[in-house]
Amino acid sequence: MIGWIIQKAYQRLEAFDLFLDKYPEFKAKITFIVVAVPSRTKVEHYRLLKKQVDELIGKINGKYGTLGWTPIWYIYRSLPFHMLVALYSIADIALITPYRDGMNLIAKEFIASKADSKGVLILSEMAGACRRAGRSTYKAIAEALREALLMTDEEQIERNKVIQQRLQRYSVKRWAMDFVDSLMQVKKLQQDLSTKRLTDEIKIKLLDVYSKSNARLILLDYDGTLVHFAEKPEKAKPAEELLKLLTSLAHNVKNEIVIISGRNRETLDRWFGHLDMGLVAEHGAWIKERSKEWETIEPLENDWKTEILPVLEVYVDRTPGSFIEEKEFSLVWHYRSCDAELAAVRAKELKDVLLNLTANLNIGVMEGNKVIEIKNTNINKGRAVLA
Repeated sequence: MIGWIIQKAYQRLEAFDLFLDKYPEFKAKITFIVVAVPSRTKVEHYRLLKKQVDELIGKINGKYGTLGWTPIWYIYRSLPFHMLVALYSIADIALITPYRDGMNLIAKEFIASKADSKGVLILSEMAGACRRAGRSTYKAIAEALREALLMTDEEQIERNKVIQQRLQRYSVKRWAMDFVDSLMQVKKLQQDLSTKRLTDEIKIKLLDVYSKSNARLILLDYDGTLVHFAEKPEKAKPAEELLKLLTSLAHNVKNEIVIISGRNRETLDRWFGHLDMGLVAEHGAWIKERSKEWETIEPLENDWKTEILPVLEVYVDRTPGSFIEEKEFSLVWHYRSCDAELAAVRAKELKDVLLNLTANLNIGVMEGNKVIEIKNTNINKGRAVLA
């Protein structure tokens, strides 16, 4: 059998070494063809990488090779496309496992070249989702090679025909059209969600309608609207000027003022409890109408926090500058003060972990401005407004 690979990575050769060591029954039955296209030959790092690859190939061939069998065929030059197609055609296996990749056409070319629909494609998750190479990675590749070599012709044909049919339908023109359509949809979404500027014309109209109205409901978000975001939540206290403005609005009998916030009710009481206005805390979990006491929008539970809190604590340890804010019915992971690049990676990881943990719970994961909040899915500001 002929195994085919286009991969310059040193680790893939180590995985093949492990495969031959772990499954000696395949010795003299498989040949690895490595096609490496010269690139950035003047860069010292690339010259060092080539030297390491050359030495490892020599080591593997010397370790396992015989007079009649060379485990690895090494081709270090650019090949014309018709020769690549020939390699695709005769290969039984295509092993494509880059760390990171964009659009990998090699996988599609390999499948398209199979006129008899025989052949096995081994493709890493998302063609490069692996972040770290380790012994477990090598074992996974070795196991995948063994499975591919033992796969029956019937199963190969069944799998490949499905992919080949899709390749025929989803041509490069179709892909290009879908790509452009997706870009247009993103642009349309940006326009729909873009901030509408308060022009002089709109301002005059708004003031005119306001002055003529006898009953006005004014819903005000707090963080990011009435005050700027702060590194720590407790620092975003309302200024005296803001409190005077809210007091003036609240004293007008025609106005119904409601502040809607993700803050806890104790904080809102401390800052605005002396004003004659409505308050909504924790994104709608608690509602306080004018001159009344706090009430929950519905009976809520928070026993889920014992499972989620340890996960957040792990990410606080792993992300310097982050911290946890615990509310009565929600947990918030703040990362505003963290290194931007590290925070972006950790936030994505944490969100994925939380989504898996809460999949079967009535708990939602909400991403905000430098925060990730976990709360009951039935609770939101929109529902609080309707209440």
